[in-house]
Amino acid sequence: MFARFSALAILVALVSASAIDKRAAPVNQMVGYATLNGGTTGGAGGPTTTVTTLAALRAAITGATPKIVQISGIITGDGDTIDIGNHTTVVGIGSNSGVTGGGFRKGTNVILRNLQLSKSPAPTDLIELQTSTNIWVDHNTFTSDLTHDKDFYDGQLDMNHGTDFVTVSWNVFQQHFKCSLVGGSDNTGDEDSGHLRVTYHHNHFLEINSRTPSLRFGTAHIYSNYFDNVLASAIDSRDGAQVLVEDNQFTNVVDPIETTLNGGFAVQRSNVFTNTTLEATIAAGTLTTVPYTYTADAASSVASIVVASAGAGIVTGL
Repeated sequence: MFARFSALAILVALVSASAIDKRAAPVNQMVGYATLNGGTTGGAGGPTTTVTTLAALRAAITGATPKIVQISGIITGDGDTIDIGNHTTVVGIGSNSGVTGGGFRKGTNVILRNLQLSKSPAPTDLIELQTSTNIWVDHNTFTSDLTHDKDFYDGQLDMNHGTDFVTVSWNVFQQHFKCSLVGGSDNTGDEDSGHLRVTYHHNHFLEINSRTPSLRFGTAHIYSNYFDNVLASAIDSRDGAQVLVEDNQFTNVVDPIETTLNGGFAVQRSNVFTNTTLEATIAAGTLTTVPYTYTADAASSVASIVVASAGAGIVTGL
């Protein structure tokens, strides 16, 4: 009996080690553009407040001094924005804490982690970054539905007005029409050019219609994401945007990388396309390297890694 148990234990250990080895990228570490420009620290060093109501949340996240705000349970919003002060960390407690029916806006040097965010009616996005710099959006679950009209909800995560140095990592974006718009208009080149630098890595885009993301004027590094049933278009590079797309898994995706319709550019390499047809013509970009260190997971392993480790409830600490 002891010999059989020992052999079984060794086998389990070897299988576990193999599973860990398949995930090269760290699941609990900030990488990407949010690490530049002095880095993103959120509310580190400030007091911690736990909130359970909308009024308490709004009061706790205002002001420009460092602060950590923990949300306990699901707070029901009023359809309006919840404005975030600078130097703030907002984190959900456990696996089912966040906001429904409202969304966060603004903020500089902000971290948003482990949140369940759902069903904010237009024009309020679940998260809208305006004139924001150094933002980390990590391990959240964004949920809407596809049963309402496409304009009933606005964006799940939108960035505009010169926002810069953003990392979007290990999130689940699901059941939504217009997921993530970077650059709000074709007419905002004066304020957006040279900004809108964003990294998307290890996110799961599940049953999304479009904008995963749609990017104007900016620079995006999009790696090791799982695009899973995207119904209209996935990555849309527009208005001179430069995009590096590498080591992603595209499964059942219509128009996975678009550049030619809207004047953008892309470099795509080491991606896997399953039941997905890549456009014959992609306007070749110049973004072939990025100014930070990162570890990509191979596209062939991305689907299983992302499903296992993305979204709220995986990383529950600060």
